Amino acid sequence: MPKKIRVEPPLVGERKPEESDFEKSLRPRTFEDFVGQRRIVENLRVFVKAAIERKESLDHTLLSGPPGLGKTTLAFLLATEAGAESISTSGPALENKGDLVGILTRLQKGQFLFIDEIHRLRPALAESLERAMEDRAVDVVLDSGPAARTLRIHLEPFTLVGATTREGLLPGPFRSRFSIREKVEYYPANDLVRILERSARILEVDAEPDAIEHIARRARGTPRVANRLLRRIRDFAQVEGSRRITAPIAERGLERLGIDARGLEPMDQRILEVLVRHAGSPVGLKTVALAVGEEEDAIEEVYEPFLIQEGLLRKTPRGREPTPEAWKALGKPFPAGAEPLFGRRP
Repeated sequence: MPKKIRVEPPLVGERKPEESDFEKSLRPRTFEDFVGQRRIVENLRVFVKAAIERKESLDHTLLSGPPGLGKTTLAFLLATEAGAESISTSGPALENKGDLVGILTRLQKGQFLFIDEIHRLRPALAESLERAMEDRAVDVVLDSGPAARTLRIHLEPFTLVGATTREGLLPGPFRSRFSIREKVEYYPANDLVRILERSARILEVDAEPDAIEHIARRARGTPRVANRLLRRIRDFAQVEGSRRITAPIAERGLERLGIDARGLEPMDQRILEVLVRHAGSPVGLKTVALAVGEEEDAIEEVYEPFLIQEGLLRKTPRGREPTPEAWKALGKPFPAGAEPLFGRRP
């Protein structure tokens, strides 16, 4: 009998309900359905199986990597594989220690607690959670002033699964409490093709193989982006009166969405434009954010990882710099006399 998944308290900064429901409908239900991240999946299955054989809770697990790569899905699949119930929340949703203690004390033996955006936990809560992970106990202060006293509440064995886009922001002692740490990577195009083929079957979308490949190549190595593009291209095909997504329809749809052949979106291009305008002088994150009208966190967590992965941007102690490939991506000539700075022409 499938286990229930509760969300407590409500997640902060959720995607639109229709987008969330759409993603849930495409989410794999078993590890067999999960495409990509083969090494991570195989490792997690081994760890879960070993814990079950020892009749122990799975060790605390940290999943890191850029957004949209399946960290949440892997967290829920861990609980499913272990035959356990999963309770989920997010770092920003936990505003005070009472929220955290309330969740921890209601956990039953073997349950999973999933915390998304765990790097955004308040420092005091991270410290309390660290104690809960190590000692399976939380301390609660009763009363105040001279009458204050501490009550220690012992917890049932549980598994904490944290997901983060910025592992480096976790306090060192807190991060060290996670015995299992896996970093998800961007997906190759052939894995995205398989994901899109599965999504098309679920959505009952008729798409040509060439159209699927066009979408996969421009999906930034990210399943969430691939599925979003599939949904939008489906809209273009429907309005054009076609019951089938063909390669030309996919090409036109991607162009209308402003996505180029490398998968760069308009915001990616704006970021690169700012950098190449300052070629030879590193640009700080705050300057980039002001120039493109985007939040610093969004640039650092959503856009920069892909640009770095594609070799278009590099981070230095002095700021962000474009690589020679950035000029090529923007269709601009490489500046004369810049070879000593960048090492070579694109």
